[in-house]
Amino acid sequence: MKVSLLDYGGGNVRSVYNALVTLDCEIITITSADEIDKAELIIYPGVGSFGSAMENLKVKGFIAPLRSYLESGRPYLGICLGMQTLFESSEECPGVKGLGIIKGACSKFDFSKSSSPPSVPHIGWNEFVVCKGKGSCPVFDLVDQQDLVYFVHSYKIPVEQCPSKWLLTTTSYGGDEFVSSVQNGNVVATQFHPEKSGSGGLNIIKGFVESVEKGVLVSDSGSGSDSGSGVSGGGGEIGTGRKPKDMSKRVVVALDVRSNDQGDLIVTKGDQYDVREEVGAGANAEGETGRGGVRNLGKPVQLAKQYYEDGADEIAFLNITSFRSGVIDDLPMLQVLEQTSKNVFVPLTVGGGIKDYVDDSGKRHSALEVAGRYFRAGADKVSIGSDAVTASERFLANNSVGDGKSSIEQISNVYGVQAVVVSIDPKRVYLRSEERAEVVAGKKHAVVSLRAGRLGPNGEKYCWYQCTIKGGRESR
Repeated sequence: MKVSLLDYGGGNVRSVYNALVTLDCEIITITSADEIDKAELIIYPGVGSFGSAMENLKVKGFIAPLRSYLESGRPYLGICLGMQTLFESSEECPGVKGLGIIKGACSKFDFSKSSSPPSVPHIGWNEFVVCKGKGSCPVFDLVDQQDLVYFVHSYKIPVEQCPSKWLLTTTSYGGDEFVSSVQNGNVVATQFHPEKSGSGGLNIIKGFVESVEKGVLVSDSGSGSDSGSGVSGGGGEIGTGRKPKDMSKRVVVALDVRSNDQGDLIVTKGDQYDVREEVGAGANAEGETGRGGVRNLGKPVQLAKQYYEDGADEIAFLNITSFRSGVIDDLPMLQVLEQTSKNVFVPLTVGGGIKDYVDDSGKRHSALEVAGRYFRAGADKVSIGSDAVTASERFLANNSVGDGKSSIEQISNVYGVQAVVVSIDPKRVYLRSEERAEVVAGKKHAVVSLRAGRLGPNGEKYCWYQCTIKGGRESR
């Protein structure tokens, strides 16, 4: 069976494509509306905001043919937004209509009444529980039900909003049980990202494709009316009777990537911000004294693959020299992402140089354009450092109101808030007494008392932390 990948301009198309390649699927990329009706099986990978996804579908002329395809009950696997857009609307973008295949609406996680609210977005590895009445869904035949899957979203489908014949699995976050996948006949969709859930996630995609080929999904279309859920809370018709788990702790590997003296990208680590080897008092091999070459811990693609195979839950590449050149022309780093995403099926984050800039020819590039290149190369999140600090300065100077122009706002508006990570490089400013802390923006810095053995270079007992930018070369 040929698998058609709906390329509507989202960020994680490459990741899903690579997952299908790993599963030996024959892949067709849908780029025009007339290809939708010809498809045998469609996978719709979604990353971003509800509004931007629907706008992209509208611009490409995909809405009507995709709705017709779905209403006919033909094979479909939606991922994240590929599930949410099946519903009628979302609180994320009031007034924007979804595909309306399933009655109901998405709403934002609301923990305002919780005494210890979890963070939103819901990001990380969590479980899913197959609902009673669905039995053993063939999509999960190749998966251990104890396997965790990867979520990254701020909006969810409440259980009571999902018609019972569609409800497939639920997941709990902060005590809030929500819909984590739906299924009716050949149409399946997940809130989680199977293409980023390791080997278990790949087996979910494989299970779906094989179930369609065998024709076993149609016979398990569930029961109940499409007009209401018919689902009782508190574990009535949902769940398996066992207490739902919550988020799992995860291991995130951060790799500092830069060019060595020969121009090759390597993973490095240094003392403070100095990543070069110490030559020592004598001369090096070339008879020169001073610092040696860039410390080389290995090649980024190979190291990322090794960490993934060893059980890492996420990989972050921090391009620590990208501020010296534009990302649009930074082909080596883009190639690192492209090659890594072929073998690493957990989330990939990339940071370094994600900002507005003007290239050598005088052409201006926006932070959104830069981030888009990274997303299309296989990144799931971008990490913003220096630009986050300068955006904060403008924010404070503007009475704590955003101007909509920062890279954080631009990228979040299109790809969703879960796609933007802020990375802060702090440094200590030592003080001999608490009273000497500087006052900035009308507030005194939080002063920290230092423990014995951790005092400043001149015996200072106190410090506050100052943000730095440009790889630690400038303090703000």
